[in-house]
Amino acid sequence: MGGVFLHTQGHQVRRYRHGGCFCLGRTRRRVEPIYARTGQKRAAALIQWQRRHNRWLRPEVHGPQEISMRAGLVGYGKGGRYFHATLISSVPGATFTGVVTRSPERKQDVANDHPGVATFDTLAELVAAGVDVVVISTPLASRRALILEAIELGVAVVSDKPFANDAAQARELVEAAERRGVLLSVYQNRRWDSDFLTVRKLIDSDALGEISRFESSIERYSPRSVGKASGGGMLRDLGSHLVDQALVLFGPVERVYSELRFAAADEEELDHTFFVALTHANGVVSHLSGSCLQNTPKPRFRVSGSKGCYSVDGLDGQEDAAFAGLTPRSEGERWGVEEHRRWGWFEQGDHRERVPSERGCWLEFYQQLQRAVDEQGSNPVNPHDAIASAQVMDAARLSAREGRVVVL
Repeated sequence: MGGVFLHTQGHQVRRYRHGGCFCLGRTRRRVEPIYARTGQKRAAALIQWQRRHNRWLRPEVHGPQEISMRAGLVGYGKGGRYFHATLISSVPGATFTGVVTRSPERKQDVANDHPGVATFDTLAELVAAGVDVVVISTPLASRRALILEAIELGVAVVSDKPFANDAAQARELVEAAERRGVLLSVYQNRRWDSDFLTVRKLIDSDALGEISRFESSIERYSPRSVGKASGGGMLRDLGSHLVDQALVLFGPVERVYSELRFAAADEEELDHTFFVALTHANGVVSHLSGSCLQNTPKPRFRVSGSKGCYSVDGLDGQEDAAFAGLTPRSEGERWGVEEHRRWGWFEQGDHRERVPSERGCWLEFYQQLQRAVDEQGSNPVNPHDAIASAQVMDAARLSAREGRVVVL
């Protein structure tokens, strides 16, 4: 397979072109979820019926390599509009079937952004119109009921993050999907951030040596975000990404220490700032932090190893591109490419050099989902990963409340 090489301190790092984007070889290894290994007679029978009767799936019409997916979206706020609709409408072979929203203003937004895409008042109406997967992008308080409704309707489900209020609720949702034989995934798009893919490459190539400390932070100054219930507080909202990334890189956690800050003394749920220290079973220590009241953000990543340190500032550019109305379809090969002044640094002693950033590829989540729905690939994000992350965040809230280290 062809590749492009990055040289860092004498180490060769190969990056592979996969799914139309530069992605790490390691990112292609996905853990097959439990429900993918159990009997799914009902789902398999439905798929076979669709292939016999629906033109969009018939191989004699589209050829053996064609993969189609009809996707619907529930919710058209900031997340649904910019982080999901933008990508669903860009996936080759996918059909953006419709959006569930009762807001007249948002129905008009759908019509303006995606002419011809239908809107519905209920999830049941959307499923009845014919979809293979529904994406739930509503406030956290309504998410559980909608996920369970979709599961009962027998349609594959993608949940935005945070997946659940706590680990018990996350486990309930995963077990419900497994009982029904329904594919359930969690939208962890930041696994395909440019900077995170670069960190993975450097670690996989041993360019940094043995990792001792991983520092990861997303900090902004956005006072209007204080007290917003839609994401369940900064730890649940931003922390869902940071904890997930730490677990992907370094595996299970043994000890958790946390500090949370709230706008009111009697508040215990909607934190605006968090710091979490994780001690992984392999000995790596992760320091994770997030805030919506920080004027001077920390580096996005700082990864310290025996052979050197990598650091990078700022957020992956895909978010700003989506807010600007750009899409992977409109930008093509330009999507996810970081300008060289935004690249990170490798440092060892007096030596300092730029590290070219990997190309970000949020679209890869939906491309992998498309293959999973068609039973040609694995779930892009195993929902059991969301349970593990929720357990860590539960421990973080307990640590902050009691002022102690929590042992898992």
